[in-house]
Amino acid sequence: MPGLILSRARLGTVLAALGLLAAGVTVQTAVTATSAHAATPHRILFDNAHAETAGNADWIVSTSQPDPLGQDPSPSAESDWTGALSSWGVALQKTGDYSLKTLPSGAGLSYGGSSATDLSNFDTLVLPEPNTLFTTAEKTAIMNFVKNGGGLFMISDHTGADRNNDGEDAVEILNDLMSDNSVDSTDPFGFSIDSLSISSGYPAAISDSGNPVLHGSFGTVTKSLIASGTTATLKPADNAGVKGLLYRSGYSGNTGAFFATSTFGSGRVAFWGDSSPIDDGTGQSGNTLYDGWNDTGATNAALALNATEWLSGASGGGDGGGTGGGGTSCADAQLLGNPGFESGASTWTATSGVITNSTGQEARSGSYYAWLDGNGTAATDTLAQSAAIPSGCSATLSFYLHIDTAETTTSTAYDTLKVQVLNSSGTVLGTPATYSNLDAAAGYIQRSVNLGAYAGQTVTVKFTGTEGSRLQTSFVVDDTALDVT
Repeated sequence: MPGLILSRARLGTVLAALGLLAAGVTVQTAVTATSAHAATPHRILFDNAHAETAGNADWIVSTSQPDPLGQDPSPSAESDWTGALSSWGVALQKTGDYSLKTLPSGAGLSYGGSSATDLSNFDTLVLPEPNTLFTTAEKTAIMNFVKNGGGLFMISDHTGADRNNDGEDAVEILNDLMSDNSVDSTDPFGFSIDSLSISSGYPAAISDSGNPVLHGSFGTVTKSLIASGTTATLKPADNAGVKGLLYRSGYSGNTGAFFATSTFGSGRVAFWGDSSPIDDGTGQSGNTLYDGWNDTGATNAALALNATEWLSGASGGGDGGGTGGGGTSCADAQLLGNPGFESGASTWTATSGVITNSTGQEARSGSYYAWLDGNGTAATDTLAQSAAIPSGCSATLSFYLHIDTAETTTSTAYDTLKVQVLNSSGTVLGTPATYSNLDAAAGYIQRSVNLGAYAGQTVTVKFTGTEGSRLQTSFVVDDTALDVT
């Protein structure tokens, strides 16, 4: 409702804010109340619309597309489906917990459309070494899919692996997706793919006994395989959720990450630096393939399958940080105190005046709401509460958000609202969601995220609104909830 709202700086109704309430919560955004991870079975879309079978590549689960069940409805062995990823596909299919489809050649990635292969119908998108650039519309679709709760599995290869000779390789294509899109081009996942061609190696897993990707239901991961591949450089200052899980020999920390995970909005991201580990050595006639899936020096099958499980939300893990939910029973409950702010500042800690019943904005329900920024001057407002999420629970944080702005730009985020997760010492563990003046819209939109990763922990969820020096943007929050089941 730009133009209808007075600058907060000119309004006199103010409530002093206070109290600390810990909401062990990783907030991530979804445009509807339904999480992309809610469906069972878990729906996986493998991309074959970007030259994934060019040259000697054969990165498909089956020649039957979009539905591999058309080749064999009850596969029991890798050979029942044809493709160098058939071992991966059959292993998932045999669990009974997954529904697999392939985006066929000639199609395009979309999100929010009516196609049966539209990303809104899936929990996870697998990009197995794409060899043509994604269109502007496709990049928007992918990024919004992840932002709103989807899982993204990006598998690269070494620099120069241009299988269709169009001048682009997977390194360039995936970096282009992350650095040149209309949703967030400011290093959204917290890493970039290195322009390297590493001939060989067995990257080792870090020590993290609780990590759901390294220690998932499909087995324990110890090593992977490089057979002409690359690595990633991590940038946790850009996204604190990024984490390297396997490293090239001699590397650690922010360099040489061969397998990494991250979060974006309410979605999850995984990166793998080589396509050889997913290659099962079989495929269509005439292709020269390498059986990395069954390489005895590595545990590539467990890594691929655990990561797919985590990306789809099936594992109960959240950010890959080793805090997956346990298996104990959990009583249904809503954990936040004063969730609609009707008791004023009770149980919340906030900047003075943030929790208000001012008529300058409208509450979604009741009289009170939280109004961050809206000053038209450089300022920062915060709103926080803490809660202990019981072990073994699934957990969802939800809140309604209205963004009103006087900014006219369609490309620059001058004013931002960050949703941050802090530990008991006040250290920011991650910033899983960021909104800006570019997200302004009439009315409230519900945002929600799966917080099962934080079961058994007490954390604080903190909203931090930062406004530039001119032209107001108001971030208005109401009707929060932290539901556990």
